[in-house]
Amino acid sequence: MSFPESRIVTPGPYRATKLWNEVTKLFRAGMPLKNHRHNFRRYGNCFTASAAVDWLHELLKNNSNFGPDVTRQQTIQLLRKFLKNHIIEDIKGKWGTENLEDNSQLYRFPSTSPLKTLPNSPSNVKKRSQYGSIKDKDGFLRISQLYKRNSKKFENEQQENVQPGEQEDVKMLETEHVHSRDVTQEDIDEIWRNITLVHLQKTLGLPSLVQLLDPAFVNPHHIIYNMTNVNKHGVVTLQDKSDDLPHWVLSAMKCLANWPKYESSEPSYPGFERDVFKSVSDYFLNLTEPLLTFEFYELFVNILGLLQPPLERVAIEALQLCTLFLPPANRRRLQLLMRMMSRMSENVDMPRLHDAIGTRTLMIHTFSHCILCCEEEVDLDELLATRLVSFFMDHHREILQIPVYLQSAVLDYIDYLRKVKITYPSGNASATLPSYSFCKQISPQEFEQQKVSASQVAIAELLESLIKEKNISVKDKKKKLKQFQKEYPEIYQSRFPTTESEAKLFDEKPKIKQPLLISLKKTKILGAQN
Repeated sequence: MSFPESRIVTPGPYRATKLWNEVTKLFRAGMPLKNHRHNFRRYGNCFTASAAVDWLHELLKNNSNFGPDVTRQQTIQLLRKFLKNHIIEDIKGKWGTENLEDNSQLYRFPSTSPLKTLPNSPSNVKKRSQYGSIKDKDGFLRISQLYKRNSKKFENEQQENVQPGEQEDVKMLETEHVHSRDVTQEDIDEIWRNITLVHLQKTLGLPSLVQLLDPAFVNPHHIIYNMTNVNKHGVVTLQDKSDDLPHWVLSAMKCLANWPKYESSEPSYPGFERDVFKSVSDYFLNLTEPLLTFEFYELFVNILGLLQPPLERVAIEALQLCTLFLPPANRRRLQLLMRMMSRMSENVDMPRLHDAIGTRTLMIHTFSHCILCCEEEVDLDELLATRLVSFFMDHHREILQIPVYLQSAVLDYIDYLRKVKITYPSGNASATLPSYSFCKQISPQEFEQQKVSASQVAIAELLESLIKEKNISVKDKKKKLKQFQKEYPEIYQSRFPTTESEAKLFDEKPKIKQPLLISLKKTKILGAQN
């Protein structure tokens, strides 16, 4: 069975809609059409429901955007969505219902376009004034630049930012008395939030996160709590026990995770393990919100695009940071649920919990919807959640561990801020400073110009970080540089204006063009004749 060539849908806004369009295009382009008879009539260019299920199921299992965990029942559900959205219609032209079954009923493609249109602007992008904590035009990248600077350079930059007419006013403030800057709890919260976002942006390799994530949704208290309140196994511990899992759920999960070594006081009878599993699954399926929360749906769906083998490490690092955004109670539930699912799927002594499917598949399809789903139903929700949960099960130990490098970066920056000196007038540290304003109001046109300029600077810094990256092979670096050159040719040209400058990066000799090589040979021949 051959399929049309598919492409990997990379991270970006509205990835779920792009995946929907990709699947519908592949289905329309590759689904075999034949002549069929029904009720003594002959119909051309159509297909049976069973044939569509067979073909689409194989397509999804072999597509890198979804993977082999897609079930036949999920494929039927997707075809029902196709019928509801008029991707297909029955042989009499009827559509709009979801009563498609795995049988010999005939269907065909309508003449209308099946593609969904993408909105003009992301719905989660707020006005600039709503990003209260992002105070400069450089956005998330600004904080990453700041925490690498030393105190002297920082002070010099502040002097350069002062308007020329205000230089004398600044000199009036300079005295010989200096004091260390106080770092408030509000400052610390802001540092945790911004540095985490910077690392996520760098990991994803994006110039900005605003199309995937509203910074207002990122609560720094959640990040700090999830980083600092953990037990020896790395699982979040809750101070407020009312937010924790009920005791009976914890006992049931422990029983399944350690099967058959559970507490002897618990009853045992044929089918006991199935009843215990049902009680746990009922609790999670009745939660009012998925564990990854509705507001982070777009973010996690976009990370799905990084689950390909060459980018698995990037996906793990990105998920490690994103799960820190979750409320502590959600992160704890996710950690305990993943530990239980992983142990059950690897336990050869675990009896079959379902007559038709294996334990791992049952785990994925039972809990995927309570881990990831959209507040407004999306056609591919179940398939997307299945792929993400499958990856979580395979890498949950790495994803849900504490990123030590993040804590080091935050502590280093806080320590740097405390070393910045503040001067006071008249030798009196308690005196009140005069009110000076160094901000200048600019027009909307100037703001747009600065925004473009700042974006170009950020992209140039991204190129420099790629050039200096030492943890990737020369082959991978060349490949990434080639991709960067394709996306941002002007910035790449300014960094590498000649072939020689590009060759120096890899200590290679530039290739001599053929006409020049021929002229060199002629020169040697003439010299020999003379």
